[in-house]
Amino acid sequence: MSRELILGRLRAALGAPRPAPADPPRAYRGAGALAVDLDVLVDRLTDYRATVHRCGDADIARVVDQVLGGRQVVVPPELPRRWLPDSVRAVPDDDLPAARIAALDGVVTAAAVAVAETGTVVLDGAPDQGRRIITLLPDVHVCVLRTDQVVATVPDAVARLDPHRPLTWISGPSATSDIELNRVEGVHGPRNLHVIIVA
Repeated sequence: MSRELILGRLRAALGAPRPAPADPPRAYRGAGALAVDLDVLVDRLTDYRATVHRCGDADIARVVDQVLGGRQVVVPPELPRRWLPDSVRAVPDDDLPAARIAALDGVVTAAAVAVAETGTVVLDGAPDQGRRIITLLPDVHVCVLRTDQVVATVPDAVARLDPHRPLTWISGPSATSDIELNRVEGVHGPRNLHVIIVA
């Protein structure tokens, strides 16, 4: 009896049922809304503490040599060998165990797409990018990106990507902050990200 009394008082206080709210406007900016600006990508990447190198296709190996010369690096199975100088000892990832990958000095990969507006590089696990683990354990990640892979916005990137592939979105080196906002790098990924933009 008291339950019905309480519910009756609540119904009386609330009054007549209100109509459902109208759908909110969904005029989102879609793909193709902005032009690609490579300088914006470079600014964002630099702001995130990544190192950006701009060069031609013939100079990729020279830049990799500057960054990783004399070191051992893991490479995905179909990375173009012309990107690797003789000074770098490439260890192909043929399902290497995590401990072996973590012991290597770096990784060299290609990319699927990059977003200028957010300074984000996206990997999709293609044979020239490899398994996600090889880009998370080594301390240095060198990522080679062609200018035709750069898009203006996230919707442009999503339109190019296959949602069924293992996507890794990278915005600068791995970093986190504690409660006092002290930045710590390398907690869950490489401390050093080098992006080679190939014109």
